[in-house]
Amino acid sequence: MFSRLGQLTRHLARPSINYASATPAFLSSSSISQSRTLKMTSSAVQNCTKTIHTAACLIIGDEVLGGKTIDTNSAFFAKYCFSLGIQLKRVEVIADDEGEIIEAVRRMSNNYDFVVTSGGIGPTHDDITYESIAKAFGLELKLHQPTFERMKKLSKPHPMQPQFDWDTPSPDLTAKLRMVELPHNDNLPEEQQAIFVAEDMWVPIAIVNGNVHILPGVPRLFERLLEHLKPSLLPRLVNPEGKGIYRYLISTPLPESAVAPYLTDLAMRTSSRGIKVGSYPRWGKKRNTVTLVGTDKDLMDSLISEVEQNVQGKIVSQEDELDPPSDAE
Repeated sequence: MFSRLGQLTRHLARPSINYASATPAFLSSSSISQSRTLKMTSSAVQNCTKTIHTAACLIIGDEVLGGKTIDTNSAFFAKYCFSLGIQLKRVEVIADDEGEIIEAVRRMSNNYDFVVTSGGIGPTHDDITYESIAKAFGLELKLHQPTFERMKKLSKPHPMQPQFDWDTPSPDLTAKLRMVELPHNDNLPEEQQAIFVAEDMWVPIAIVNGNVHILPGVPRLFERLLEHLKPSLLPRLVNPEGKGIYRYLISTPLPESAVAPYLTDLAMRTSSRGIKVGSYPRWGKKRNTVTLVGTDKDLMDSLISEVEQNVQGKIVSQEDELDPPSDAE
């Protein structure tokens, strides 16, 4: 089967990517050395196992920037990270542009422990995420046999493609193969480069440079894959129990200018313990919100009475809990 598949892939192959000429500063024949390759592999291995403190999310898609699609994946990912105690430090939305993807994914991989991309891994010409991320790290695309086998087994034939056959070369098959050609590093084990987290889904989470996780942009797939990925992340968290971050809301009738001096002092006293103090005006409402965010629940609990007294407020479960009837929408 593998031999026949290889022949089929070659027959259907798109024009080969000249990685050396595409990014000469990164992949010129004189600059690619064994030491560079080993260094990149070493970095990927370290990224696979290091403790996850920070995260970043890269939303890829012209349709998001053009207003055609509303991005919900970054909001889901923010809540996901919060629940696990991971500090989400950056969210970016960029176009389906090779240069933009290469620059952003390299920078994020270098700066953050856990990087997730969303979008651009479908069957059409503008789905260039796999290809662009491969270029970013000097890798080639390779047909991932396990993904192809799962695709054939689990994907349902489209009613508008009644003549489609997995073993017969066709434009439809060429398009499908775009989704199973993943960035590949010959020096890393397969299980560190693509993982299947749900038995009933053929879509893998491709992993590049040890910390860049490539996910589809379809929200239900994005969300489900992340939820199933959670067990493998827990051992690498600062808090392996995955207790996450806590957020307390204190509703106050005072204006921000009145509570600013106290909150500045509180922030200075607690920042070394990982507590973030926030103040958020609620325009058109009679009450504003002060927040305490952190992982040290005992310390935060001990601060509640002090904060309530100094801002003349009360802890609430949601911001509008103490709004008077005149504030109702």
